[in-house]
Amino acid sequence: MSRERRYRRPRALSPLREHLRDTFWFAPTAALVLVCVLWGAADSLDTKIVAVLQAERDYDTLRYLIGVATDAETIITTISAAMMTFIGVVFSISLVAVQMAAGNFSPRIVRIFIRSRISKLTFAVFLSTFLLSLLVLTSYESETDPRDVRTVPLVQSGLTIFMVGISLVLFIAYVTQTLQLMKVGPVAERINKESLKVLAKVPVQGSDGTSLAAEIARVSHDGRAGVLRDVYVARLVRVARRNDVVLRLIPRIGDYVVPGTPVLAVHGQRVPAPSSLRYTVSVGVERTFHQDLGFGLRQLSDIALRALSPAVNDPTTAVQCVDRIVGFLEKLADRPLGAVHHRDGKGVVRLVQDGPEWVDLVDLAFTEIRLQAAGSPQVSRRLMAGLDDLLRLVPQERREPLLRHRTLLVQAVERTVREVTERAFALEPDRQGIG
Repeated sequence: MSRERRYRRPRALSPLREHLRDTFWFAPTAALVLVCVLWGAADSLDTKIVAVLQAERDYDTLRYLIGVATDAETIITTISAAMMTFIGVVFSISLVAVQMAAGNFSPRIVRIFIRSRISKLTFAVFLSTFLLSLLVLTSYESETDPRDVRTVPLVQSGLTIFMVGISLVLFIAYVTQTLQLMKVGPVAERINKESLKVLAKVPVQGSDGTSLAAEIARVSHDGRAGVLRDVYVARLVRVARRNDVVLRLIPRIGDYVVPGTPVLAVHGQRVPAPSSLRYTVSVGVERTFHQDLGFGLRQLSDIALRALSPAVNDPTTAVQCVDRIVGFLEKLADRPLGAVHHRDGKGVVRLVQDGPEWVDLVDLAFTEIRLQAAGSPQVSRRLMAGLDDLLRLVPQERREPLLRHRTLLVQAVERTVREVTERAFALEPDRQGIG
């Protein structure tokens, strides 16, 4: 592996992009600004077309275009009146669907709808179509004499009708996706894919034994209290390189920090200026996928626990979550975990970021589900199969936590199920639960 490929610089705009993806306002706002620019360009083109035809005294063509635009005005008026009502009805139904999905699965899956590109694009195009229709109506003139008319909004009207066509296509895609996300399978698969994307972004090298210089200072959090969502890796690496020090992130991503909590330790000879470390740590009200390797397991575990609760009693949903949990852990079977060393362009360690170890992720994945699975043979059978599959895949040094959970699961089933035959059935590995 080449030096340049291994010590690739972190992308500077990555935190901003991820934070914007977690908002629902940015895409519609940008679309509204863009449609205003587009309408201005279309209005200029319509004006230029009229000016050219008037200069050539081609009044017959101009009179025909005025007639076409007048006919289109009725359509544009109808679009303007109906679009906002359509938006309100569609998204009211969608919010009810989101609320039902959050109640059935977990409140943390609401962020899937917020981050959905189809949802944002649909909302943005709907609002843009409504705004464009209003702007186009302002371009219509009462003057019908081709020698005196200033503009004929023909291009603008065509653009509006085109936007309506896009809105209808996106509406179909949006409804399809919303219905899919009301089912546990697509939701669990979406969470699993997001988790794998986070895994792909984590540098492959874990703790490589690099020794740190003595700690000379700690930097405390001075903002609002909240969950540590992510850190601005690129900026921290630059600051550490300029001061020839190593920075170490003390809390893990996903930890709750309050003002005064130490967040960065400085190792070296010089303490960076406080202003250079400003806006390098992002705190929010809830965890996000951006740099949080365990958040996907947390969501899958939450869905499975709710499914196993007496009020819901849906072990099949829990089995589907276990499927994705086992699949995700399989990707981590031989991957270095723990502290991640971020390096500068010369390959020098500049930022050490603590991360979850293998045992932490295994405990997060299985502990709570295992405690609830003893009374459900479908889930206990799937857990046994999943643990056995992972035991065949992981290296020897990673078998201990899996063996521990397998033993504890067997003990829990033995305590819960008194009948020997039923107990043997509940502990038989089965990848479908009860296939």
